Amino acid sequence: MKRTDYCGRIDRRFLDQTVTLTGWVHRRRDHGGVIFIDLRDREGLVQVVCDPDRAATFTIAESLRNEYCIEVTGRVRPRPPGTVNASLVSGEIEVLAHELVVLNASATPPFQLDDENLSETVRLTHRVIDLRRPQMQKNLLLRYRTAMSARRYLDAQGFIDIETPMLYKSTPEGAREFLVPSRLHHGQFYALPQSPQLFKQMLMVAGFDRYYQITKCFRDEDLRADRQPEFTQIDIETSFLGELEIRALMEGLVRTMWKEALGVDLPDPFPIATYAEVMHKYGSDKPDLRIPLELTELTDLMRTVDFKVFRAAADLPNGRVAALRVPGGGTLTRKELDDYAAFVKIYGAGGLAYIKVNDVTRANEEGLQSPVVKFLPEPVLREILARTQAANGDVIFFGADRDKVVNDALGALRAKVGHDRGLATEGWKPLWVVDFPMFEYDDERKAWAARHHPFTAPKDGHEDRFSSDPAHALAKAYDVVMNGWEIGGGSVRIHRSDVQQKVFAALGIAPDDQRKKFGFLLDALQYGAPPHGGIAFGLDRIVTLMCGAESIRDVIAFPKTQRGQDLLVDAPSAVTEPQLRDLHIRVRASDSMKAE
Repeated sequence: MKRTDYCGRIDRRFLDQTVTLTGWVHRRRDHGGVIFIDLRDREGLVQVVCDPDRAATFTIAESLRNEYCIEVTGRVRPRPPGTVNASLVSGEIEVLAHELVVLNASATPPFQLDDENLSETVRLTHRVIDLRRPQMQKNLLLRYRTAMSARRYLDAQGFIDIETPMLYKSTPEGAREFLVPSRLHHGQFYALPQSPQLFKQMLMVAGFDRYYQITKCFRDEDLRADRQPEFTQIDIETSFLGELEIRALMEGLVRTMWKEALGVDLPDPFPIATYAEVMHKYGSDKPDLRIPLELTELTDLMRTVDFKVFRAAADLPNGRVAALRVPGGGTLTRKELDDYAAFVKIYGAGGLAYIKVNDVTRANEEGLQSPVVKFLPEPVLREILARTQAANGDVIFFGADRDKVVNDALGALRAKVGHDRGLATEGWKPLWVVDFPMFEYDDERKAWAARHHPFTAPKDGHEDRFSSDPAHALAKAYDVVMNGWEIGGGSVRIHRSDVQQKVFAALGIAPDDQRKKFGFLLDALQYGAPPHGGIAFGLDRIVTLMCGAESIRDVIAFPKTQRGQDLLVDAPSAVTEPQLRDLHIRVRASDSMKAE
C-alpha cells in the first residue's frame, strides 16, 4: 500500500493519473447502478465512482457503510458538467475506482458525523468518532499550525526550547493544586505545576537568556468554557530586556501567529491602555473592543442625592456608581430587562436599575420611564443624560455598589448586551493592558494578595508603597487581550533578593516561610541574577478564538468535562488497595459512601 496523496488534496493536477487513496467512507450513494463514495481523510473529501463494469470492485462497494476504512486505486477524471463542487479542493474531479480494499469494517457509529445537534456528553464519551468530524479535524490542524508558527518565530528570535519538571513543589499561595503522593517519601507530596514560572526564572539566572516551552499546566479550580484542569501555555522568558522591549517582541509573536495560521494582518502597533483606564471605561481588564459601549462615571454626582441606593454606594470608600447607555435599548421588553437583572446578580449585584429615554428634552417622569426617576432631582437627571450622551430610544443601566461588584456586573453586562443587540463589529481587536496593581485585597483572608503573582516587579518608584499604600503600588505587568479574552499575561520579574523579600513581607509571608517555600529562589537571586521578564500565552484560548468555537474543549483533543472528568477513558477512577498502601494513603469514606 502506497498512498499517492491525501484525499482532500486531489485536484486537476492529477487528471488522467492513477492514484491510490486511503480514508474513511463519509457517505455512500447508489445512483441507478453507479455507486458514489465520498472518501474522507484529515485534508478533506474526494468523490470515488464505482462502476458495475468492474464487478469485483462494485460488489465490495455495495457492502460499504459509513466509517469503513478503505483503500482505493483508480483513475482521476473530470467531473461531468453540472456536477462540479466549488467548495472542495477536489470538487472538479472524481476518481474512477479500479480496485477497492476494505482495510477495516466499522460498527454503526454512535452518531452521524454531520449531525450538529449532539450533546457534549455524547461527543466526549465517543471522542474518537467526534474527532473524525471535519470541523474538529480543522480545529486541531489549526492548533498545530498556530503552535508551529510560534515555534518558528521564537526560534528566529533566539529562544531555545527547554523542558521543566512536571513534578514540582507545592506552593499553596496560588490556585488549588493537583497533588501527587510520593511512594518513596512517606507522607510527602509533589504538586503538578500551575506554571513553570520559577523554573524559567532559574533558567534566566543560569544564563540561557531566552527560553520558551509549549507545556502543560495544571490547576484544580472550578471549570468553565475557557478553563480546563490541564491546559497548554506558550511559556516565554527573556533576559536584559525592559517592559517595552518584551511587549514589542511578544506583539510580533501574536501578529505572526494570526498571519500564518489565519492569513490575518493584525493592527500594528496594538493599542495600549492602563488597567485603571479599562476598568473605568469598560469595567473589565479584558474588554472586547469590538463593542462600542462604555461606562459613564456617576459616583461624584450621586453623592449629592438623597436616593439611598445610589448615595450609599457613592459614599463607600471603595464605592462606585456608573451607568451603561445602550443605543436603541428602549425597545427592550420587561422580560429582557428582568433577564439582565438576573444576569448581573451572578456577579454580586443586588439588582439593575434602568431608565428608558423616551424624550431627552424632558428630564422628568414625562420623558423618562423608570421606577427610580421620581427619586432623582431634575438637574441630576439632566446631568446623567448629558454625561451618557443619551438619545431618544436609548436605555441607561446603573450599577451602584463596591467598585469591584459594579465593574464585574456592568463589565459583563456590557459584553452581553453588546452581542445580544448586534452592536459588536467584525474583525480582531487586540489590546495591551498595562500598569496593573501589584496587590489586591482578599476579603476572605483579610490580607493583601498578589494581583498576578508575587514575583512581579514593581513600577519604578512604587517599591516604597508596599507597606504605606499597597493599594496604589503598580506593577510592571501586562496582559494581551483579544476580542474580550485574555490570551496572554506577563511581567518584568523581581531580580533582586531584597526586593523579593519585601514583596513576600507585604503579602504576609513570614521570613521563616519565605525560606521554607522560596529559599531556592532567594538564594539564586543573590548570584548575579540578570534583569528578566516574560509572558505566557494560553494556546487553548488562542485557538478557540481563531476557530470561533464556543469552548476550549473544541480545540483540545481529549478534554475534561466541566466536572473534570474524561468520559472517553472514565477518569478519574478508583485505584486498588495495594496501590494506596504503596503510597501510604487511606481513603476516607465520603458521606454518600457511608449512606450506601
